[in-house]
Amino acid sequence: MTSRVYVRNFDNPRQIEAEMKRIGVDVGGLDVMVPKGRFFTFVLRDIDPRAANIIKQEFLSKGGEAALAYHCLSDLGKCSDMLLMATEKQYSFIISKFQKQPFGLKDIAVHIETALANIDCPGGSAISCDDKIFKLEGQTWIMGILNVTPDSFSDGGQFSSIGEAVGCAIRMAEEGADMIDIGGESTRPGSAPITIEEELSRVIPVIEGLVKIINVPISIDTSKPEVAKAALDAGASMINDVTGLADDRMIKLAVERNVPVIIMHMSGTPDNMQDEPIYDDVVFDIIDFFRQRIAKAMDQGISKDNIIIDPGIGFGKTLDHNLLILKRLSEFKMLGLPILVGASRKSFIGKLQGTDEDERLEGSVAAAVISAMNGADIIRVHDVKETKLALLIGDAIDSIE
Repeated sequence: MTSRVYVRNFDNPRQIEAEMKRIGVDVGGLDVMVPKGRFFTFVLRDIDPRAANIIKQEFLSKGGEAALAYHCLSDLGKCSDMLLMATEKQYSFIISKFQKQPFGLKDIAVHIETALANIDCPGGSAISCDDKIFKLEGQTWIMGILNVTPDSFSDGGQFSSIGEAVGCAIRMAEEGADMIDIGGESTRPGSAPITIEEELSRVIPVIEGLVKIINVPISIDTSKPEVAKAALDAGASMINDVTGLADDRMIKLAVERNVPVIIMHMSGTPDNMQDEPIYDDVVFDIIDFFRQRIAKAMDQGISKDNIIIDPGIGFGKTLDHNLLILKRLSEFKMLGLPILVGASRKSFIGKLQGTDEDERLEGSVAAAVISAMNGADIIRVHDVKETKLALLIGDAIDSIE
């Protein structure tokens, strides 16, 4: 028989182990060989040149690669970025060496070790919301969007009465929404803030009406601690804060109520966020933002199991920024937290398709499936039924070994 050769790309260690078992590899060798089967690249930024040279030598000695600026060979006063390339097994050897080295190498070892552990395992095994448990493996969860505002970018003014808003939420629950996100203040580009009283008058009656009818967790989409507290009192069980817990009072509230919180990234405010947003590297910069906000939240008492991150598609990002975030979404998994993506009907879809807000179904569904397959755990959408059906296919493909 003629020998044949094929290319096989493995997404996780389970796939490598399954293929080895199919081939008939001795079970005793799996623990040794599986970590050698996956290749990881890490970018290090602003590394002390003395540390960079140690890293370079250690990687070369273990068969890996470490690319750094040429000036590090001679200029010990100038920091450098680095690109590390090695297998999981090689990293394990190198990390053990770094833990005993100076020049910040111990911290680098901790970051790499944590990232490797998080890549295949989001923070915790589930999100607990009321009596609902949302497992973070094997299924993508859907958050239905309910904006009870006169001026939201897509569905603003659509619900002129409490009854219409409640009816929409009931329909989304029937179509398969796993949670409903209710907002009373528009955060579209250029929008102005409203008073606490106005926001409360919009959202509280809807929440009070819904909790008597549906058994789906309700999230309150607000940046005001006063509104969040009233919403939780009315029956909501999750806080979605577009300002990323910028207000310490919101953190205190989340701790007191022990509820999940969504930390979203936004550059600037809704009024100015689209005024020429600039990043060094949009993904790395957002990860740095999350690191700071997560550390602050946890230091003040929020459990890691209660934190969800949202990179904030459309909130202070250009078309290219949004596309890069979706393409590189899996990089956020290094933080070890559930990822929420809200790309539904956003303007970047309209720019690509040349469509208005109510004509972006296809693009929204495509963005949802791509997000799920790149690591999103929750998708925030307007069109629940269509997204649910599309994600059934995406999840099935993603879960096959």
